[in-house]
Amino acid sequence: MTSEPGRVTGFVLVVAAIAAVAGILFGFDTGVISGAILFINEEFSLTSVMTEVAVSSVLMGAILGALFGGPLSDRVGRRTSILAASVIFIAGTLVVVLSPIFSIFIIGRILIGIAIGVASFVAPLYISEIAPESIRGALVSLNQLLITVGILIAYGVNYSFAAAGNWRAMFLAGVIPGTVLLVGMFLMPRSPRWLMFMNRPAEAATVLKKIRGTADVSDELGEIEKSVRTEGAGTLSDLVAPGVRLPLLLGLGLAVLQQATGINTVIYYAPTIFQFAGLAEATASIAATVGIGVVNVLVTLIAIRLVDRAGRRPLLLWSLAGMGIAMLLLGAGFALENSGAGGAAVSLGQVTAVSLIIYVAAFALGLGPIFWLLIAEIYPLSVRGLAMSLATVTNWAANFLIAATFLSLVDLIGESGVFLLYAVVALLAWFFVFKLVPETKGLSLEQIEAYFRSRGRPGG
Repeated sequence: MTSEPGRVTGFVLVVAAIAAVAGILFGFDTGVISGAILFINEEFSLTSVMTEVAVSSVLMGAILGALFGGPLSDRVGRRTSILAASVIFIAGTLVVVLSPIFSIFIIGRILIGIAIGVASFVAPLYISEIAPESIRGALVSLNQLLITVGILIAYGVNYSFAAAGNWRAMFLAGVIPGTVLLVGMFLMPRSPRWLMFMNRPAEAATVLKKIRGTADVSDELGEIEKSVRTEGAGTLSDLVAPGVRLPLLLGLGLAVLQQATGINTVIYYAPTIFQFAGLAEATASIAATVGIGVVNVLVTLIAIRLVDRAGRRPLLLWSLAGMGIAMLLLGAGFALENSGAGGAAVSLGQVTAVSLIIYVAAFALGLGPIFWLLIAEIYPLSVRGLAMSLATVTNWAANFLIAATFLSLVDLIGESGVFLLYAVVALLAWFFVFKLVPETKGLSLEQIEAYFRSRGRPGG
C-alpha cells in the first residue's frame, strides 16, 4: 500500500470541523456585543467613548493573542493552544457575566479577546496541517463559515433576550461553544507537522495513519520533514527578502483593507445603525440584524463553492465593488434624510436594511473568506507561520482602530460622512486588488512561491 496524502477520510473531516468551532467563538463574540451594548449602555450609563471601549476592548486582547499565538503554538502545539484558548474564553465570559462594575466587564472582554486572538490564528493553521491537499482550501474556509455561523447564533441569542434586556444571558450563551471546543479538541490528535517539528516522528506517523486511513504514510512523512526543515530557517529578516516583499505587502494590505472598509463596524454596531435610521426599539433593531446574519452565512457557503471555480481575484473585485456601492447608497440615504430631501416612498430604515444586506453579502462573497485563504497560500514555507501571525495581528489592530473610532467619527462627520468614507476605502481597495493580487486558483504552493520569487527579481 502506498501513501495517499490527498485521501479524504471521515476522520479528517471531523477533526477539521471540531477545530473550526473556534470560528464560532470568534463570530459569537463579534456578534453578541452588537445587541448587548444597547443594554450595557443603560446599566453602566456609558458615554460614546466608553461604548467604544466596551466594544473594542476585546480587540486589544485579540491583538495580544494573535501576537503570541504563533510562538505559543510552536512551543506547546496547535492542539494545546486551542485548548488554552477555549479555557480562557470560558473564563473571560464568566467574568463578563458576573461583572458588578464596568472595569471588571472590560477585564473579561480583554480575556475573551486573548482567547479569540489565539484561536483565530491557530485553528486555521491546525486545519491546514491535518487536511489533505485536495480539500485544504475548503477545510480552511470552513473556519470562516463557522465565524459567520457564530455571528448568526449571537444575533439569535440577542433577539431571544432583547425583550428582557438581559445582556448577561446573551454573553453566557457563549460558554456552550467554548465547552464544545474544549471537550472536542481534547479528543483530537496533535498536528503531525508540529510533532515532526518537535522531532517526534513515530507519533507523527501514528496520527497520519489515522487521519489518512492508510498504513503507509512514509511519502507524506518525508515531505513534512523536508518542509519543516525549510520552515525552521525563517527569521524576521527573511520577511523583507525579494521574493517575500510582495506577498508581505499583499497580506498586510488586505488585513488593513478588510477592516478599513467597515465590516466590523457593521457587525458590532448593526442594531445601533438601525437605531440611527429610526428603529428606536431595541428588539426591532436586533431583529433586523438577524436577517443580516442569515445573509452572511448563506453567501459564505456560496463563496466556498465558487472560490476554486471562479477564482480568488474575480471574487475579490466583485466583492469590493458591491461593498463600495452599498456604502455609497447608505451614505446617500443618511445625507438625504438629514437634509430633509428624502422622499416618503422609501424610508431611511428600508434604505439601511437593503444597503447593509448588499454590503454583508458582498463581503461574504470575497473579502471575508479570501483574505484568510490567501495568507495561507502566498507565503513561502520558510516564513509562513511568522507572516501569517503578522498579518493576523495587523488585521486585529485595524479592527480595533475602526471599531474604537466609529462613534467618534459619527459625532465628527455624521453618519453619512462615515459611510461615504468607507465607500472611498472600498474603491481604493478595489484598485489595490486589481493592481497587485494575482490569481492563485489551481496553482500549487510551490508554483505560487515561484511566481513571487520571479516578481522579486530585477525585471521580474
